[in-house]
Amino acid sequence: MAFPPPLPAPKRASSKRKRLTIILGAVVLAGICGYLVIRLLVASGITRGPDQVFGDQHLKTSVALIELHKVRYGKYPATLGDLKFTGAWDQMALTSVQYTPAGDGLSYYVEVQRGWMGKPDLTVPANFWQGTGYSPGLKPPTP
Repeated sequence: MAFPPPLPAPKRASSKRKRLTIILGAVVLAGICGYLVIRLLVASGITRGPDQVFGDQHLKTSVALIELHKVRYGKYPATLGDLKFTGAWDQMALTSVQYTPAGDGLSYYVEVQRGWMGKPDLTVPANFWQGTGYSPGLKPPTP
């Protein structure tokens, strides 16, 4: 009596590849969903209060560090990465602002780009800038 030949063993590489593809697809889908949820939250206005509070703190922390650099070294930093002795919380503030120094290092422009999740709409009194090197004329053009 003749028996049929045995079936070939299933390929494991194909099975692993399928699992990896499914996992990768799930991660990408979760990332897209997370991004959309954040955009919806910001658009709803629910983050407006925290954006204002965090944005205000980010601005004040950044200005204090920039001005301290000027006191120590005689001119404003070329980049925020040039600031010395910053703490972990300072980094959160510094990554939330746009900084533009003048070429001579004697003035700068700084603007908050992110509060908690979105961009705050800050209004600071004019005398806040008194005695600083802040120059609104250095604001980069809006694209």
